[in-house]
Amino acid sequence: MSRHEEQVPALTEVRLDVWLDVSCLFRTRSQASAACAGGKVDLNGRAAAAHKRVRAGDRLEITFPEGRRTFLVKGLAERHVQKAAARTLYEETTPPLAPEVLEARRLERLLAPRDGGGGRPTKKERRQRERARGW
Repeated sequence: MSRHEEQVPALTEVRLDVWLDVSCLFRTRSQASAACAGGKVDLNGRAAAAHKRVRAGDRLEITFPEGRRTFLVKGLAERHVQKAAARTLYEETTPPLAPEVLEARRLERLLAPRDGGGGRPTKKERRQRERARGW
């Protein structure tokens, strides 16, 4: 082995916020840290701070806007890796949603009214207003 090749010691634990960022569960480390501070991340059944250490075999429960998901930590990394490699760092153990629930969510998104007063009306909304006024 040449002197330029360094042996990297195998990781046994990594900061939680770093791991959440590297595993692509959150887009940035600061978002991961904010989720931990907001009580959205549980590590092995307990609320976890960003500085807590993650080890292989740990269970994570994360609350996302669309619902709560559970993960099993399978690998560790401190530095960013390709997205395909990042997906191998965990296994999602959340049971799949029932088809009825998925369809209800889809319909809810489609039928949700647009936020009134928020910006310029769409062309469709403008035409509906014109018809209502009799133009």
